[in-house]
This record gives sequence, structure tokens and C-alpha cells, in this order.
Amino acid sequence: MTKGSNILKRFGNRIRNLRLEKGITSQMSLSFKTGLDRSYIGGVERGERNVSLENIEKLAKALGVELNELFNF
Repeated sequence: MTKGSNILKRFGNRIRNLRLEKGITSQMSLSFKTGLDRSYIGGVERGERNVSLENIEKLAKALGVELNELFNF
């Protein structure tokens, strides 16, 4: 595993944990809230996607958190 992929995995785990904490039980539900494809959400949560700043903002809004809270891992 490279250093770059480590941060992607950590970010993905943070998104998954926040999603579940907020009672959003499926990736599909989060995809509806963000306007992003469900498979994209899955890729983010698995640490396979390098997420753009625009999509990070969409995720924060959908999860009801400030941007900086997404990086508290």
C-alpha cells in the first residue's frame, strides 16, 4: 500500500463511519443526498477514489457536517 492510498482509505472509512452515525444506512441513500453515483460512493468508502474538492463539499453537506469534520481521522 502506498502512502497516497492510505489517506484515501482513512478518508473512506471516515465517510462510512459518519454515514452510519447519521443513520444513513446505505450508500444508495447517500448517493441520492449528494447527487453522486452509488458506485462512486462505494469507491470512496473503499479508498479507491481520489475525491475532488467539489465532491468533498457535497459529501459534507449530505452528512450535515463542516468540511473539516471529514478529515478528523
